[in-house]
Amino acid sequence: METDIRAHARYIPHSAQKVRLVVDLIRGKEVIEALNILKFTTNAAAQPVSKVVASAMANAEENFGVSRDDLYIYRIFADEAPTRKWRRFGARGRFKPWLRRSAHVTVVLRERA
Repeated sequence: METDIRAHARYIPHSAQKVRLVVDLIRGKEVIEALNILKFTTNAAAQPVSKVVASAMANAEENFGVSRDDLYIYRIFADEAPTRKWRRFGARGRFKPWLRRSAHVTVVLRERA
């Protein structure tokens, strides 16, 4: 059985829908290649996703003694986190809800056989 190297980022202040656009770019890629893709991606959610992938890579090197050249992204997904609900007052005594969405990102790396 292969060992799964994991890293999580919780409460990222971007909607899960927008984070999934970034996550889909790097799924199944080599870790080094994925970090290069994220570095040049203009989406704002790319920076926190890059930090999670780098953290998982560091976990693999420190805790499991795996070389970063042998790692690839086995699974990566973004789930919804709690939504903060704010109020913005509108015309005629009404108010408009503002939904501040957030996301959790999970990365699972494996070693190439």
